[in-house]
Amino acid sequence: MSKIPFGPTYEEMLHPSKIDPKIREKALNAKENELDPINLFNITWKNENNEVNKIVLPKELTGVEANIVVLLGKYFPSGSHKVGPAYSTLIEGCVDQTIVPGQHTILGPSTGNFGIGVSYICNLMKYDAIVIMPDNMSKERYERIRRYGAKLDLTPGTESDVILTLERTFQLKEDPKNRSLAQFELLPNYRFHRHVTGNSCIEAVKGVGNGRIACFTSAPGSAGTLAAGDQIKVAFPEAKVVALEPYECSTLTNGGRGQHRIEGIGDKMCTLIHNVLNTDFIALIKDDDSVKGLKIIHDGIDILVENGIPRETAEHMKEIFGVSSICNIIGAIKMAKYLRLGPDDNVVTIATDGFDRYDSVLKDLNRRYLETEDFVLRRWFKDVFRKNGTEDIADYRPWSQKELLFTQKEKDWLKFGYSQQYLDSMKDMRFWNEEYDKIHHYDNLIKKLREE
Repeated sequence: MSKIPFGPTYEEMLHPSKIDPKIREKALNAKENELDPINLFNITWKNENNEVNKIVLPKELTGVEANIVVLLGKYFPSGSHKVGPAYSTLIEGCVDQTIVPGQHTILGPSTGNFGIGVSYICNLMKYDAIVIMPDNMSKERYERIRRYGAKLDLTPGTESDVILTLERTFQLKEDPKNRSLAQFELLPNYRFHRHVTGNSCIEAVKGVGNGRIACFTSAPGSAGTLAAGDQIKVAFPEAKVVALEPYECSTLTNGGRGQHRIEGIGDKMCTLIHNVLNTDFIALIKDDDSVKGLKIIHDGIDILVENGIPRETAEHMKEIFGVSSICNIIGAIKMAKYLRLGPDDNVVTIATDGFDRYDSVLKDLNRRYLETEDFVLRRWFKDVFRKNGTEDIADYRPWSQKELLFTQKEKDWLKFGYSQQYLDSMKDMRFWNEEYDKIHHYDNLIKKLREE
């Protein structure tokens, strides 16, 4: 066990100022050498000044009075916040001694960012890794996974066919040397986002508007990020938590299971770790709006400036969002309108990653539309950011609606060996609070084993 380069506790990922100052300094200095294991201590939403990496979107972009605050995942090691759940799941297995270096190979079922996170963390912690993912994702994701040294096991289809990756992972788990970091079903993902992301969201609105969170929007891939909403509701009980789905793959809303282009979300299931008790609304976002929105922000800087956005802000936004980030932003705009929020109110959302893995997606957009000149981008700017309305929003606060989600969860997970009793226990908030409280147990174990 002592050979493992143990990294941070949950509390240190939330508050890197609590890391030993010498280790913190060494980690910050190693950012340019991303394969130095000390970068485990850079897994945090905070920058070197211990401030949350965020942007408050200009209202000239959003067209709403409410403040839309976006946490930026681009600044995590490997370029996405998914590295946090990957590390948390692996480190819990290490301290529980269910994952042993030199004995076990790590499986990472994913549609991209989690797979990148798994391959990155396994590189730093010296584990062999296999990432299982659909064979029709952006080429940048495959290249990055291979660069970090993991093997790829590709299943047929796209984002909407992730159930095939779960079935393949289930097969690979039959080999006793394989251990799965199953983001869709293992609770370290929930713990990371409830503690680290949720509390970072709460910090991010200090000094913005009334300093409270009126609404939190996130598109569920694994639904890990949605767990931030559980902690937000502890601080601000009035906050609304909104799950966003692709219009083309509206599984939670009405069982829809179509193909779509928003990589990282909309996986044709209700994931096991999705706490539907705290999901207040579900909103549908059209996939092409998300891709067009990314095109505008990345390639349409002059269009943004024409609409009153400072050029410096437009230049900054160019590299900090991916496709799912735009989906989350569109969802935040829709909910600000739906809830009739004013200038003191804050809507918080997440940018999972940055632009660095989406160049091929914009090339595909250019191929599909042929014309993407400025006059087209001007029209898209209005259609995507200004004209998106309050259609396709469903209220999931009634228990009858939550029962539909529980039924979907049973359909998805009983076949993978989970009992009805276990699934029923998730209908009580005590289940989620007890799982969350385990962070104290794991933090103590991590500290103990770091000292050996």
